[in-house]
Amino acid sequence: MSDIWTALLGLGDKLAAHVLLSAAAIMLGIAVALPMAIWASRSPPIARITLGFASLVQTIPALALLALFFPILLNLRAIFGEGLPTLGFLPAFLALSLYALLPILRNAVTAQTNLDPGVIEAADGVGMTFWQRLRLVEAPLSSPYIMAGIRTAAVWTIGAATLSTTIGQPSLGDPIFAGLQTQNWVLVLAGCIASAGLAMVADALLGTIEKGLRTRRRVLSLGGLAAVLLGILAALSVSFGGRDDDRIVIGAKSFSEQYVLARLIGQRLEANGYTVAYRDGLGSAVAHRAVSTGAIDIMVDYTGTIWANEMQRSDNPDRDAMLAEIVDWEQHTSGTNVVGRLGFENAYGLAMPRTKAAQGGVRSIGDLAVRAQSLTIGGDPEFFERPEWVSVRNAYGLRFADQRTFSPTFMYNALRSGEADVIGAYTSDGRIAADDLVILDDPEGALPNYDAILLVSPQASRDARLLEVLMPLVGAIDVEAMRTANLSVDREHDKLSFGEAANRLARRVGLGGS
Repeated sequence: MSDIWTALLGLGDKLAAHVLLSAAAIMLGIAVALPMAIWASRSPPIARITLGFASLVQTIPALALLALFFPILLNLRAIFGEGLPTLGFLPAFLALSLYALLPILRNAVTAQTNLDPGVIEAADGVGMTFWQRLRLVEAPLSSPYIMAGIRTAAVWTIGAATLSTTIGQPSLGDPIFAGLQTQNWVLVLAGCIASAGLAMVADALLGTIEKGLRTRRRVLSLGGLAAVLLGILAALSVSFGGRDDDRIVIGAKSFSEQYVLARLIGQRLEANGYTVAYRDGLGSAVAHRAVSTGAIDIMVDYTGTIWANEMQRSDNPDRDAMLAEIVDWEQHTSGTNVVGRLGFENAYGLAMPRTKAAQGGVRSIGDLAVRAQSLTIGGDPEFFERPEWVSVRNAYGLRFADQRTFSPTFMYNALRSGEADVIGAYTSDGRIAADDLVILDDPEGALPNYDAILLVSPQASRDARLLEVLMPLVGAIDVEAMRTANLSVDREHDKLSFGEAANRLARRVGLGGS
């Protein structure tokens, strides 16, 4: 219990960011829904269109809706300029506002269309104008029902906001995603408790406002509204009080190695006087686009990922030639600075339990292809959509009995439990040795190399001192050191935090650390 309490106390900035995002989305949802409801209540065709649109939005999974705003905003840069944010608050705000729309709109339209016709006739009979009737008659009668819709929207939005972590917006989803990655259930529980608690508090405060409107007790409505505003002001104070706009933002994809490396870089920058923020849990395409557009300043990526996913290349040159072409491509397409290799490779590889591979006589992916039709393959959420998988599958004619998707951590659990027979593993993962797995040979060379490289955004690259601080990282980290660091946060017992693992890694490879 004390561990959970400690974790909760450390979520102040995440809670504040979550409050601001949710509140802003709900307020925009209200601002859009109420005028639409007034219009729709007076026009059945408009009611069908608006409610149909809002219902359609609700059928889109929240995670997909959040992700869709990234390419939308990216394309809108052609109109609004390169300064338009494509990650973080703006896309999350817009997506969640759409998500909040339906319950507010539906309740408002229902309330308006079901008003007693006699009351409306009486208002017209005494000579009220449209706006007087709306303000003095319709709004007071409809407000309790509208507030009920706002309460529903608030709970939905606060829950969905945890997913904004995936597009670089800090939220209570940060500890949840980090905890799921490392099976740190204290972190997961802390994030869930904080999110659920926030939803319950918001619902109670909005319920107080609703009760005041329903019973015509102004003190309840004003008191609830004042409490809501005080909460938003407190969140603003935490988020922006003493905030350093010159901070360096370090991005990380959604697996342990990325979290550890981000902290390693951050600790080094902080030791040299920089203020640092982290954007964790990003997808590969989102993360690379973020650093190339300046939405984040620094990240670690992999040569094979850029080669296949970003450059759309299917050939497989040697690692030096590949790196040289990547450096040239990054400079010419976006101005992103490839500082250099970190010194280790984290390649995709197909992994099996050593005993199972030996029993089946499987040493290479070619051997695997003979038995694949009776086996289940598992991969991370993006593995089966990547061109590398298509290349391997086609090169060896792989046809598995079943194909399953797991989070990176649960892939290894799936092998142990028999839910999968082979997985798309990461070769620098410490669990390969810990779980006695074997990486199958790739005689056809279908998979490219995946040297870890340090990328700096075009804007941050103008800071010569920053590049100087980062240069000692180049070539400093060997694969064994990285595997040990990864295992220290992934093992089931005596886990280290990402920061502790980064500190230990820095000491091991001679980069300082405390």
